[in-house]
Amino acid sequence: MSWAGPEEIYLSTSLASYLDKKLLVLLRDGRKLMGTLRSFDQFANAVLEGACERVIVGDLYCDIPLGLYVIRGENVVLIGELDMEREELPEHMTRVSTAEIKRAQKAEREASDLKGTMRKRMEFLDLD
Repeated sequence: MSWAGPEEIYLSTSLASYLDKKLLVLLRDGRKLMGTLRSFDQFANAVLEGACERVIVGDLYCDIPLGLYVIRGENVVLIGELDMEREELPEHMTRVSTAEIKRAQKAEREASDLKGTMRKRMEFLDLD
């Protein structure tokens, strides 16, 4: 059994194995970016080529093109390779335009805000 030196360990635990591969990157703010990893550094700052943001609202989704995109490493929660052989989304998902997904996001946000407002108004009932 051979012993791996520090260089081999560093390369096996770095993003080097993901270079030139299509990745999904989950950011701290919840955004999901997809693109091809072209470069990275020791802080996990990364450059994605052909990047897009995948926005999902219910059964609707849209891939908003971003082009060449630089991601600051401190914002990265998760990085994973996309399997290009598999279907990306379930059949019931519907692709919509950027304008449609923005309207759906706004409606979802407003519904969430209304729910929060109603909860605050009902707190005095102390139903627990």
